[in-house]
Amino acid sequence: MRKKSLEKNLFFFLLTFVSFSLSSQTIKGKVIEASGESIPFADVIEKGTTNGTSTNGDGEFSITVKKIPTTIVISSLGFANQEIKITSASKFINVTLKEDSDVLEEVVISGLATTTKRSNLANTVASVSAAQLAQVTNQSGFDSALSGKFTGAEIRANSGAPGGGISMRLRGVTSVFGNQQPLFIVDGVYVDNSSISSGNNIVSEAAGGGNTSTNQDDASNRIADIDPEDIENVEILKGASAAALYGSRAAGGVVIITTKRGKSGKPRVSFSQTVGLRSPTRLLGLRDWDQAEITAAGGPANATLNDYEAELFDHTRVSTTSRFTTSGGNDKSDYFFGVTHKDEPGLVENTGYEKTSFRLNLGQKLTDWLDIYVTSNYINSEADRGFFNNGNANRTVGYALAFTFPWEDLSPVNGVFPAGAAGSNVLETVANTTNRENVNRFIGSAKSNLQILDSDMHRLKLTLELGFDQYTLRTTNIFPRSLSYFRDPSTLRGAAISGTTVNTNYNLSAFLVYNLDFENGLGFTTQVGTFLQDFDRNTVITVGTGFNGSLTNLGLAENSSVTQDIRLQEDTGFFVQEEINYADKIIGTLGIRGDKSTNNGSADEIFYYPKASLAVNVHKLGLFESEIFSTIKPRVAYGEAGRFPPFGNKFTLTSGQFIDGNSGLAPGTLRGNPNIKPERQKELEYGLDLGLFDNRVVLETTFYNKEIEDLIIQDQIPTSSGQTRESKNAGALANNGIEIGLNANIIEKEDFSWSANLKWWKNTSEITRLDVPAFTTGGFASSLGTFYIQEGFSATQIVGTYDSTGLTPEAIAQIDPEGDGFAVYGNAEPDFQMSWQNQISYKNFDLTFLWHWKKGGDGINLTTLLYDLAGTTWDYDDTGLDPLGVQTNGEYRSSLAFVNPAPVIEDAGYIRLREVGLYYTFDENVFKGFERVKVGISGRNLINIFDYNSYDPEVSNFGNNVLANNVEVTPYPASQFINFHLNVNF
Repeated sequence: MRKKSLEKNLFFFLLTFVSFSLSSQTIKGKVIEASGESIPFADVIEKGTTNGTSTNGDGEFSITVKKIPTTIVISSLGFANQEIKITSASKFINVTLKEDSDVLEEVVISGLATTTKRSNLANTVASVSAAQLAQVTNQSGFDSALSGKFTGAEIRANSGAPGGGISMRLRGVTSVFGNQQPLFIVDGVYVDNSSISSGNNIVSEAAGGGNTSTNQDDASNRIADIDPEDIENVEILKGASAAALYGSRAAGGVVIITTKRGKSGKPRVSFSQTVGLRSPTRLLGLRDWDQAEITAAGGPANATLNDYEAELFDHTRVSTTSRFTTSGGNDKSDYFFGVTHKDEPGLVENTGYEKTSFRLNLGQKLTDWLDIYVTSNYINSEADRGFFNNGNANRTVGYALAFTFPWEDLSPVNGVFPAGAAGSNVLETVANTTNRENVNRFIGSAKSNLQILDSDMHRLKLTLELGFDQYTLRTTNIFPRSLSYFRDPSTLRGAAISGTTVNTNYNLSAFLVYNLDFENGLGFTTQVGTFLQDFDRNTVITVGTGFNGSLTNLGLAENSSVTQDIRLQEDTGFFVQEEINYADKIIGTLGIRGDKSTNNGSADEIFYYPKASLAVNVHKLGLFESEIFSTIKPRVAYGEAGRFPPFGNKFTLTSGQFIDGNSGLAPGTLRGNPNIKPERQKELEYGLDLGLFDNRVVLETTFYNKEIEDLIIQDQIPTSSGQTRESKNAGALANNGIEIGLNANIIEKEDFSWSANLKWWKNTSEITRLDVPAFTTGGFASSLGTFYIQEGFSATQIVGTYDSTGLTPEAIAQIDPEGDGFAVYGNAEPDFQMSWQNQISYKNFDLTFLWHWKKGGDGINLTTLLYDLAGTTWDYDDTGLDPLGVQTNGEYRSSLAFVNPAPVIEDAGYIRLREVGLYYTFDENVFKGFERVKVGISGRNLINIFDYNSYDPEVSNFGNNVLANNVEVTPYPASQFINFHLNVNF
């Protein structure tokens, strides 16, 4: 009986096995990401079952299903799930997973050693991914890659010269005399972003005018050293409610940069080549001269007109960017190596930018409880900036070009350039002068996590972090004696300026992070830490004048002088924070940071910066169900941040003097203040985040009120004291604003997708307290337009003098209600800004473009004024400006010069096509031996719409001096770019 039963069971087993074998089928395929790289360890599940598998190190998989047709679901961390309907097992399928924007933005900075889900965040943190940053079009530098990509920012290029240089302010003006640039942190390193003068003022004499700024020589700022291709993600902490994490360095906001690291799987190798075409965005052209006008200006009859502007700027330059990367890893270690070489010639001869960057990032999990991650980056660059911007001796190229008449012949004869009527020959200046920056820089970090306790309820870890940033900047400025304006023995007879800056920063921090999680969903994250930051900058500039012949060696100068600027600063402090999370429904945070610094009046005094926030995910509370709203999150946050006093404000500095044959020291004009303390920023931010239709549409609305107290003001003091100015904490200002972001996945199909985001932001400012008399600052003179710091008015109002001749008392009272002699002519703050970005994919094609609209915001256009004074303006003979209809535009503007600045204060708004890129990715089997081949074409600033009457409304004569970032004096012209791309993955 048992034998019969056994045979029966065996029969049914064989029948079942044969039936399953006949009906089951095996599906094979490969899973990759949009870049073409394989995705190892992705989950492949037969929908509705527990039958599944994972991809191997090459992204390949094989799964057996019971029957076909069926559907498989493929998922991987960081990517959106994808369902694939299978109708045949004979076809090898390729699946491309798209990055899940929700997942990519899910984890953001919440503490110095912790992160949190974006959905739980109570303050806005803008994120810019690698794809948004540098994969649309080739970027000259990291600085230019940020424009228009997040709310709350005003980013302005300082110059069109290659090599970078921007001014950036987040959520309005936050200081009058302080550096308003945000703090930049790269992989935990506090990187220096200084803009260091090269010392060529001895030739330009730019600082001899009304504004004695030492930064009128078009120097780049050092964040341009960072290679945007290395960056994985950028987070921007715009307000004090988020930036309070960084205390006294965060009043201008914080930009946190995370670079790329290796991923698990087989080694990945890629190579990319970009060839770009650079051309001027706009040329101004010649005045429409007639013979009578030429004769009146002293020109000859039947003159031949030369377009020197076109000869200098109207070129198409070819630039190249080559990049090689390799990366990989396993469950214990990972590595990333990348090298980029960029060669970018400038529009003007003998200008350009060349940079080579090497990066090596290594991660190692030593044990289950100890890991270490090390980053290293070496940069070598050379930037030839040209000789542009302001000058009071008509020697800079743009300045002299304004006073150069087109009938002059500036061409050399037997190698010798004739002197130009302007005081210098622009062709000679371009050909024979040097303004060069050479940078060697190393940025490195090491971070280790030690897991002390790890259980379901309790977790405790120690995080140690070290950051190091050191660079040597060498500036070389050569103005040989052969220059026409140095040939006379009564002149400087040539000048050579050599500058060396060695900057070394390091930061150390240690944090304990304790997590306590209860089964009811209540969790606590406690962190406490301490840090040390040390900054050391040493600049030596040597100036030599008086050379024989073509010599420029400083050792052969007849006269030489040396200046040295040493800036030392050490900051220490602590940070404590408690995060409370109830099941991702209600999230609250309390924290405080304490800082002390050698820059403060009292180096031992601790300044405290608290923060608090609350967010409620209403949609998770179970109060209602909605098919429309998938996310409802009201939020509120408060925080304080600061800005250390500038170096030297606590002491009266001295300078070397040589009097009657004796050397000695003389006190400077700025009197030290031993009671100086940091500027303090307090911000209340509140908003509402809404997600609609399963978060396919996400709306973020934020309001903020930011108050800056203890403003550092340079007050005028009686000269009988021996000084003229003293820094004081003597004012306050406020910024109020709104930021709106709308993200939408409009279409999401297998062969076609379209997503878009719309950003809109607006800020207004007001000086709310001023303990000193109102004063002008930022411009050259009130007759040319300048800022006026005045209680009860905008911090960015532009004022100037006016001609009261012929005006009635009533008319004067209308234009000058304060009776202070100034009329308000404009405001540098934009009315609003808006950007619109789209990503469209159709089969193998990808199209991305970004429009940026800046509405309003005035600029002081002194370039046009100089051309008017020379009578060479491109629109000199046009009409329409004179309200009486008598004078031409040039005559009208020049007639008001140095009396009424209204004609030179212009609307600096614009609409730009910031970026556009079209790419095609070939199928994998087209090129054997290559995993992916991608080609494309892109452009930057291809469409520029503005009424501003010069090259570009963004440039700034005063570099990254953010308050005065709208004053233009004969800059290096802006450029547009067309790039051709080839990307190959092996």
